[in-house]
Amino acid sequence: MDAESLKNTPLEVTHLNLLDNTVEGVESVRDRVFGVQYHPESAPGPQDSGYLFDKFISLMKEGKRHA
Repeated sequence: MDAESLKNTPLEVTHLNLLDNTVEGVESVRDRVFGVQYHPESAPGPQDSGYLFDKFISLMKEGKRHA
């Protein structure tokens, strides 16, 4: 994904590939969504992306309280 394509959207870059500067993660705080376009539990270790799953669970809990 090209960062320029996010202009005029609520999405912000959260993860950037250091090899080619492509966007690998985005988030919209307003819409309470986020995503990554890489395999988060791949090498080097299974705990490296745990924060993404924690964030997802937190968003689900917040949504349940507001429902």
